[in-house]
Amino acid sequence: MDSLNNPYELSVGVPSVEVFRRLRTDAGLSDKAPEAVALALPNTWHGVVLHHEGEPIGMGRVIGDGGTAFQIVDVCVHPAHQGRALGKRIMAALTEELERRAPATAYVSLIADGPARFLYEKFGFADTATHDSIGMYRVIGGSHGPSGSRAEP
Repeated sequence: MDSLNNPYELSVGVPSVEVFRRLRTDAGLSDKAPEAVALALPNTWHGVVLHHEGEPIGMGRVIGDGGTAFQIVDVCVHPAHQGRALGKRIMAALTEELERRAPATAYVSLIADGPARFLYEKFGFADTATHDSIGMYRVIGGSHGPSGSRAEP
């Protein structure tokens, strides 16, 4: 698309550690330790960064083992740019790559925060609680069950 008509450009890759952390926190997601981000980003199976007039304003990543299990993570758009179907554009790029390269039997999961579930449903994701499984998570150093009350760091 002509950049005069569409000031948004989606590119394949991952942002720097600093930009990754800023995009997450600007979008209301939890911050991650710089050391952890530096370890994580090179292990991205597929990532995209959305730019507005050269400035990174959104991203999304697919992580996984490359064969049987994948997870979509870090999908976010800066609040000043939300409501313009940019999250949909990021998800389309990630799911298209999964459909192109991942084996047909691969399991793709994600955690939907709040109303983001409606975006993910448009790409074929369903609530696991309606099946024989439920999504679960644990933050290392975080809460270890009902008796733990530590919030995510």
